Amino acid sequence: MTLSRRHFLRQAQAVGLFYASYSLAGCAQAHSANNNFQLIPDPAKRLDLPAGFTYTLVSETGGTMSDGFFRPGRPDGMACFADPSSADKCILMRNHENWLSIPAGSPFGKGNELLDRVSESQLYDRKADGSPFFGGVTKVVYDLKNNRLESDHLVLTGTAANCAGGKTPWGSWLSCEEEMLKPEEGPGKYHGFVFETPANATGLIDAIPLKAMGRFTHEAASVDPKTGIVYMTEDARHGLFYRFIPAVPGQLHEGGRLQALALRNKKSAITSNWPEDWGGHGPDSFVVGQDHIAEWIDLEDVESPNGDLAHRGYASGAAQFMRGEGLDYAVRADGKTGDFYFTCTEGGAERVGQIWRYTPDEGVEAGGTLQLFFESTSADSLDMCDNLVIAPWNDIILCEDGRGDQYLRGLSPEGIIYDIARNAHKDRSEFCGACFSPDGRTMFVNVQEPGYTYAITGPWENLRV
Repeated sequence: MTLSRRHFLRQAQAVGLFYASYSLAGCAQAHSANNNFQLIPDPAKRLDLPAGFTYTLVSETGGTMSDGFFRPGRPDGMACFADPSSADKCILMRNHENWLSIPAGSPFGKGNELLDRVSESQLYDRKADGSPFFGGVTKVVYDLKNNRLESDHLVLTGTAANCAGGKTPWGSWLSCEEEMLKPEEGPGKYHGFVFETPANATGLIDAIPLKAMGRFTHEAASVDPKTGIVYMTEDARHGLFYRFIPAVPGQLHEGGRLQALALRNKKSAITSNWPEDWGGHGPDSFVVGQDHIAEWIDLEDVESPNGDLAHRGYASGAAQFMRGEGLDYAVRADGKTGDFYFTCTEGGAERVGQIWRYTPDEGVEAGGTLQLFFESTSADSLDMCDNLVIAPWNDIILCEDGRGDQYLRGLSPEGIIYDIARNAHKDRSEFCGACFSPDGRTMFVNVQEPGYTYAITGPWENLRV
């Protein structure tokens, strides 16, 4: 794989795309790449961007935050909120994907000397040696007018592998643990839960897991603004697609019901499209643009210490998805309905990524429609899509976590994959947590290693191809 093949917009595969005000179902031809958006090499070897675009380094791992703690390592999923104090500012809620096995990235300094500033209720868990877990959430206040970091501080700590999550309509960030640990493996508590962190937090909050939302290898979450139902992906090769129906909408701590998606005519479907010699199942092959009637099955013992929720759900008829990751909700042009888009990082016949669309029917108890929205047939088109976000202009923005150079890409309604940025840093780490400021003019994104958060600005209107 060479860089020269990656400098230009690539030709997307034939897709049936429909989101926002566009309806392209049945589109049979691929679309030509537009070479006007060549990425310009960055002399600083950080981010290559199209002409007219610039970036600001917001922060990097290890620096001292406003609260005196150190910026944790491995920034990952992220969401942007309006700052009620000023239209010139915004708030970023940022995850840190620090796993049990990762020794670096502590917010508490050398030898964790700052740990005595944290109460036991604020620190979710410790490792077998008594040291804290380093996963969690930081809050960043960014000055949009002057393009600079104003403040940042620790909000959630002591959790494991906070990978992605989701923004709620009521002003909080759902931070999801991807590492499903149990006490026999070293920690003092069970892990694999969702934690809710309010965007207005002014310091560390008590770390309380929302256990009714299930114990599994959580990745992303997205809330249906009409019903308050939370949809969730699972980053596992035998993962499910979940939804949580809260007992009280907007009050997730009050509990609710957890369900998994199943296909009415394909019980226990395997959606990966992997060939049989890779462990796939030929009869379960899925075609881009084809709709499938979806329904939901109730799950029991959702916080089981056995960590077998996905296995039991599949045995009951739920569909399997190949490493479900990024997830976001897109409002359609009518302003009344919407769709959930989610990625499967290793899905597809070439194992380089799928994008699925789920459209819920009306009503809390209703099912919906599932469609394979896009499947990459080449790493040169799209290489292992991870986090995603719906852009203000209604394209899907995709963070790559592939095997070579890492790109931030867009997918237009016309079916064109195009480049927004290339990670030019020598570590070639993944992009994470793409999100937009409330005014849509600034995109924020993380590069996990060595741990950068960027703000990107430019003529976004030119990216409409």
